[in-house]
Amino acid sequence: MPRSRLPIALTLAVVVAGLAAFLVYRQFLAGDSVARLTLPPATVAAGSTASPSGVGSSAPSASSVGGASSAPVVATPAGLAGTWTIGDGSVVGYRVREQLGGVSALSDAVGRTIAITGTATLAATADSVRVTAASFQADLTQLTSDDARRDNRIRSIGLESARYPTSTFTLTTPLDVPASGLGGAAVDVALAGDLTIHGVTKSVTIAGQARLNGDRIQIAASLTFPFSDFGMTPPSIGGFVSVQDTATLEVLLSLAKG
Repeated sequence: MPRSRLPIALTLAVVVAGLAAFLVYRQFLAGDSVARLTLPPATVAAGSTASPSGVGSSAPSASSVGGASSAPVVATPAGLAGTWTIGDGSVVGYRVREQLGGVSALSDAVGRTIAITGTATLAATADSVRVTAASFQADLTQLTSDDARRDNRIRSIGLESARYPTSTFTLTTPLDVPASGLGGAAVDVALAGDLTIHGVTKSVTIAGQARLNGDRIQIAASLTFPFSDFGMTPPSIGGFVSVQDTATLEVLLSLAKG
């Protein structure tokens, strides 16, 4: 190559390498930047006198002079007792950190589905409620992320949702809800039960928060675990594009009575 063309060739090589690096960053390292699943804002604000629809509550106190709001309504254990069913607003998904050639992405890859069914049974106690039974199922073939190629890959590697299409959770230990939860406050909960993913069932405890929000019981919880716990191998493409060894299950359940 003539010496006069060498600087041009080197400049082009640098430009091509820079463009390739940018495309790699955009494709693999930028991530989704999807917020974690948390309890949505309360629809019945503190001080509201509106009773959750279909849920028994104590009688609200009279409004004070000058139009000030009444005391918050507190649901009764008897009003909450019964069967609650998965409703709109429920989401189940995964959160993983991808890596390219051993370099971690800057944010997580996230896939979610709203194809969830299940019920929970509540029983009244002296001043609160107890969840005596619960069982939920998610259709993992409906998981979607921001990349259809990723969604297609997990059907045959890693999660292998084409082979193991359903994930289930069954409560094995009754859950006592603190009395403060009857007034709409978010309370910490620990869901102890059997979780099935990839055809493997493990006893787990999923930590999260719960709230009585209007006429719904809402639960946001998550569990981080090694892929190997459920007999999975972290997805890898040619050993270059891969996923870190742990995954996080995220859950947002919205249950309606009846």
